[in-house]
Amino acid sequence: MALTACGGGAPETPGSAPPQVTVLTLKIQPVMLTHSLPGRTSAYLIAEVRPQVSGIVKRRRFIEGGNVRVGEVLYDLDDGIYRAESDSAKANLLKAQAVLLAARLAAVRSAELARVEVVSAQDNERVVAVLGQAEADVAAAQAAVASSAINLAYAHIVAPIGGRIGKSNVTQGALVTAGQTNSLATIQQLDPIYVEVNQSSSDWLSLKQDIAAGRVKSDRGAAPAQIVLEDGNPYAHAGKLQFEDVTVDPATGNLLLRAIVPNPDLMLLPGMYVRAVLNEGLLTHGLLAPQVGITRDPKGNGSALIVNKDGKAEARTVRVSRTVGDQWLVEEGLSSGDRLIVEGIQKVQPDMPVQAVEQTTAAGAAGDDR
Repeated sequence: MALTACGGGAPETPGSAPPQVTVLTLKIQPVMLTHSLPGRTSAYLIAEVRPQVSGIVKRRRFIEGGNVRVGEVLYDLDDGIYRAESDSAKANLLKAQAVLLAARLAAVRSAELARVEVVSAQDNERVVAVLGQAEADVAAAQAAVASSAINLAYAHIVAPIGGRIGKSNVTQGALVTAGQTNSLATIQQLDPIYVEVNQSSSDWLSLKQDIAAGRVKSDRGAAPAQIVLEDGNPYAHAGKLQFEDVTVDPATGNLLLRAIVPNPDLMLLPGMYVRAVLNEGLLTHGLLAPQVGITRDPKGNGSALIVNKDGKAEARTVRVSRTVGDQWLVEEGLSSGDRLIVEGIQKVQPDMPVQAVEQTTAAGAAGDDR
């Protein structure tokens, strides 16, 4: 009885059968590495509508929260002053053109008289100078007409981009001024939409080193980005990684990544929390082990039991790097051909003879849940 208590269990009786365990033979295989990163959505284009001339708002033409087209009139300002300025500029242009016509006729007559020496060369030069002045006045009047036409057009505020417009910050009768800080409304283009996530610089550096060493084949710029909604359901449309920032945030140690995602149904709105599953590349020689076969001690060190060639349980210290579906990606401690115990671990101890039964089907690899 004393020996039994010290050994922590009943001793094996002579002739008893070894405990039966289920094993999975590990093998090298290609593994698609993915990374699930939290992030938020942001609009593809954002335009804050502001007046470029001052005036009183006479009419708002759009429906708040609706869609607007580029160039669509959003607000009408009282354009009486700008219309009068435009008419005045046009009248000044007509006057300048009449003066120019008279100057041209005078210059023609003066040139003929100067040729027969009826007028002096000095008087002819004075007439030519008057003609040049008249031409300059016409050019200035034309510029004034163009400027007044621009100001008149600015009295009708149009949408600079197409998209979904928010609430109006002004009402009919409000005074708006050119260059004011407060916007009249904000337009956001939501199809497509951006998903911005952050990746730690250590993960980014590790991936770059694996690619440089040839362990991972990656075309990250063309890789798809699967979006998972905040309720856990997958989004119907896959995106594409578009942008990697060139600066690491010193406060967080993260690198900004941006994916562009189709949003035809406008299911994604700016500011929503989502997760982006990004393909990092293909690990050509990966070793996957089921999570049920790897245990950890209180210090977090991984360990596993395998069945060696003598038919006995053998303990291994294992180092893993990430999860791939319901499996671990093994870095050290296990190799191809090892028979990993995945069921019946609690019935065996190291160096104990066991009866190994091969698992018929292995859990398939899924996306990286790291």
